[in-house]
Amino acid sequence: MDAKKAATIAAVTDTVYRACLYLDEGNWEEFLNLCDSSMLYSIKAYSPEIRKQMTYLSHNKKELGSLTEMLPKLNSDHSPLRRHASIYTVDVSEDKKTATAVTSLAVYMNMHDGINSHIDSGETRLFLVGRYFDKFKISGDTASITEREVRLDTRRLDKGTHLLI
Repeated sequence: MDAKKAATIAAVTDTVYRACLYLDEGNWEEFLNLCDSSMLYSIKAYSPEIRKQMTYLSHNKKELGSLTEMLPKLNSDHSPLRRHASIYTVDVSEDKKTATAVTSLAVYMNMHDGINSHIDSGETRLFLVGRYFDKFKISGDTASITEREVRLDTRRLDKGTHLLI
């Protein structure tokens, strides 16, 4: 493997893991800084009952910025989420200007009193599982997310839970 390809894989890996950290911290601005201005973000799941793809969210970067500004004002469960990601593949284009990655995702929720107060406060539970399907623009030693499709295996999300996975 040539040095440029290895550096690109390292940049993609760093971006995926930093995105998880920023989302865990609710640091929306830093997450959005990892994204290209053309970024598209969607959360989807396949429903076997209706035999169709369901879309929970589909926004561009500007719309995500507006959404994240509203998050503190929404009546939502503020129990922290922790993303555990494992990158399966990183594929780099021949010209090394773009890349794609597939990442396995498990998200845990640390329960606080609030919307889910019927569950003991302090309990940690599995919130959802799925995968990130990411596309990146490569510029020097930086990988910017141009598209993130979150494909959930979990299809039932609680009311008032976080909107960005």
